[in-house]
Amino acid sequence: MKRLTFLIPVVLALTACGMPENSPSTAPGPHPPATSSAATQQDSPPAPTAPLRIAVVPKGLVHQFWLTVKAGADAAGKEFGAEILWKGPAKETDIPEQINIIEDMIHARVSAIVMAACDKDALVHAVKRAMDAKIPVVAIDSGIADETLPISFVATDNIAGAKSAAETLATLVGEKGKVGLIPFVPGAATSVMREQGFLKGMKAFPAIQVLPPLYSYSDVAKGMTAAEDMMTANPDLAGIFAANESGAMGAAQAIKAAGKTGHVKLVAFDAAEEEVNALKEGVIQALIVQNPFQMGYLGVKAAVDHLQGRPVAKRIDTGVTVVTSENLDAPEVQQLLNPLK
Repeated sequence: MKRLTFLIPVVLALTACGMPENSPSTAPGPHPPATSSAATQQDSPPAPTAPLRIAVVPKGLVHQFWLTVKAGADAAGKEFGAEILWKGPAKETDIPEQINIIEDMIHARVSAIVMAACDKDALVHAVKRAMDAKIPVVAIDSGIADETLPISFVATDNIAGAKSAAETLATLVGEKGKVGLIPFVPGAATSVMREQGFLKGMKAFPAIQVLPPLYSYSDVAKGMTAAEDMMTANPDLAGIFAANESGAMGAAQAIKAAGKTGHVKLVAFDAAEEEVNALKEGVIQALIVQNPFQMGYLGVKAAVDHLQGRPVAKRIDTGVTVVTSENLDAPEVQQLLNPLK
């Protein structure tokens, strides 16, 4: 007994002095089983895999467009076993709040971030911080100025879509006269591209004069004021292109209030219920319809694929469809307008 009591401190002393982990011990007594043995590997249960937590940060929360994006993201989260953390600024113009949300998601160590930038320049640093923290970022709908940072950009080809809007409006006004342009937020990538695409499309129609743009700032009341100002300053105004839902609804209200339904042609992006109703009433003549459900779904899918080591395309185009009263009831259009039914 005395001898055993003496040896135990010796073993402890040798261990404390830094005996190499793989060195054979000279002290008596059994060794612990090697954790790398085949038997141990077979008997031990596999380490649990932490569930994916994907933050989806839209530009805003109010419009039907973003609610449909959320539905797509939630559907992908359910399908791929990822928890979706949906959080965005109350207004699309609240750039500091969106940056704060991105920072919060970085500190929360989410698995990935899927986001639509309120401003293409202001969000660059926030995205870079996320990527530096090994949190991959997928851009949807509205990207950032540095296109190399996000692992993928899932969106409408906004320039091509707005070019289609220009061609549609030109046909409606007989390829001549004055037309107005209502983008939404200066500096927002989506707004900039739609403005560029519309102006590019109108170059093919030299008899059409495009008036200087008036912005809606993604606010229905401001969109209405913009349209009213256009019609007041230009009594012969032939048409208007509204680049998003709020601008469209504001312009539609202004046209209707002025008694110019059908006289001032209106082509608009998006397909909120109010816009579709205005199309049925003849206040809006055509809608450039995106696929926000697919943006949310494919944005989350791209993040999951990347996290699980599958290749992801750098650019994923979700397409646009020109919807008029003539094709409104077509099954494929109804599926696009009502993806949740």
